[in-house]
Amino acid sequence: MTNAVQWQLSGFADEIDADPRVQAAVMRALGASHVEVRGAWGVNIVDMSEEQLAELKTVFDEAGLKTSAIASPIGKVDIELPVEHEVERLGRALRAAEVLGAPYIRLFSFFHEGKKAEDVRDAVIERMTALARRAEGTGVTLVHENEKDIFGDIPERVLDIVESVNSPALKLAWDPANFVQVGVKPFSEAYEMLRPHVVYLQVKDAESSTKQVVPAGEGDGEVLRTVEALRDSGFTGFASLEPHLAYAYETGGFSGPYAFGVAARAFAKVLDTAGVTVG
Repeated sequence: MTNAVQWQLSGFADEIDADPRVQAAVMRALGASHVEVRGAWGVNIVDMSEEQLAELKTVFDEAGLKTSAIASPIGKVDIELPVEHEVERLGRALRAAEVLGAPYIRLFSFFHEGKKAEDVRDAVIERMTALARRAEGTGVTLVHENEKDIFGDIPERVLDIVESVNSPALKLAWDPANFVQVGVKPFSEAYEMLRPHVVYLQVKDAESSTKQVVPAGEGDGEVLRTVEALRDSGFTGFASLEPHLAYAYETGGFSGPYAFGVAARAFAKVLDTAGVTVG
């Protein structure tokens, strides 16, 4: 085993509770130094008022937590919507990132129900390019999450997006469970292809037979192999818990405090095996 390296532990805190003070307390109890912010008080991060953003920052500051990413829903809309629709919402996400000090914003590459992926490819690239251009110069990096039912669901199309847009403001978040759910073996079939662009790790696993989300290391997401490879490649970034152990819905998921803890402990076992610590 190599000498231990340290990553930064974060998580989708709204999967714990709608109350950000409960979110913060549980994240601190689990040893996290950061949170990934998708929502609080039942309000999505891109819909929060200036007052709500300020209160959220106060809550996390008091708990000694920083923000790893804004987990926006941008790009989880139909490709038929005009380019400006998501560029405007990105402006709100960028404001949230500014207030909370987040270096990353998570986003997606558009639903295309009833249309073949190849038929919407140019429209996707147009929109992703516009989003990246909007983020350039802000100091915030957009990270595309591979997700079922969007254009960037399989490795080849994810690579097409990031290479075609070719912007320093657009990189990749790695989600092994989402790859499993579209029939991809994450490490075996995607890691080598996508690693040069991966800057952020989202932590959940899934079973290939049922597509059910399970704690990290308990499914077919090849999580340990990926963690070891990231470790060996010099990755020292964020690992963000996204358990989805109670239920999932279009723009997110929920676990509750207990199941979130189960997910955190499962991932801790993976990290311990790989010789990675978190801070």
